[in-house]
Amino acid sequence: MNQYALIVAGGRGLRMGLELPKQFMELNGLPVLMHTLQAFHAIENISIVLVLPEDQFVFWKQLCAKHNFKIPHQLVLGGHTRFESVRNGLQVISDRESLVAIHDGVRPLISSKVINECFKVAEIKGNSVAVVALKDSIRKQELIGNHSVNRANYYLVQTPQTFNCGLIQDAYAKATHDNFTDDASVLEEAGGEINMVAGSYKNIKITTPEDMLIANAFLAVN
Repeated sequence: MNQYALIVAGGRGLRMGLELPKQFMELNGLPVLMHTLQAFHAIENISIVLVLPEDQFVFWKQLCAKHNFKIPHQLVLGGHTRFESVRNGLQVISDRESLVAIHDGVRPLISSKVINECFKVAEIKGNSVAVVALKDSIRKQELIGNHSVNRANYYLVQTPQTFNCGLIQDAYAKATHDNFTDDASVLEEAGGEINMVAGSYKNIKITTPEDMLIANAFLAVN
C-alpha cells in the first residue's frame, strides 16, 4: 500500500503567549514543524502532505529557504477548524486504497517505531490510534461534586492516527458536525471501531512553554 503522512499545523501560539505560531518556534536549531516532517521523511516511500493556513505559506517557504530544508512535501490550504484542515488534506489524496497517518505538526518527537506500528495495524484492521496509559490518578467532575475513577480504563490519545484512506475520506464526508477533537472520533461517528496502538510518552504535543523545555531535554539525550 502507498503511505501518506498528513501533517496538520494551524496553531496560532495563543497558549504560548507569543505572536509566533508554535509550529515555527525553534527547537534545537530548527522550527518545530521541520522536526515533525523529518520524522516522517525517515519512513521509506512515504508522501508528505502539509496543511497550513494560507497566511502562513510565505513565512513557511522563507523558513525552508533559511534552513535549506528540502524534504519533499505538498502544501495544502488549511480551513477555519482542524476538521476542515484535515478534510482539505484528505481531498488531495486520490489513492483511496492507500494508508494515511494524520499527525499534529507540533508533535515533533514522534518515533519511526510508533509510525511503523500504526501503519502495520492500520493495514490489517483499517485504522490505528497511538495512545499512552495515564500515570496520574484522575477524578470526574459531576454536576454536583466529583469522584475518582479507575485510570486503568482511560488512555491519553496521541497522533498519528492512521487509516485506510477511503474509510477516513468517507467518514469526513458523512460527518454531521465539525467540532471533533481528533480523527478517530470522526470515523467512530461513522460506525468505525477504533484500534489502539502503544504510543510514546516522548511524543508530546507542544502547547505551552513548559513543553518546549521538555522537548529540548528529550533531544539533548538522544
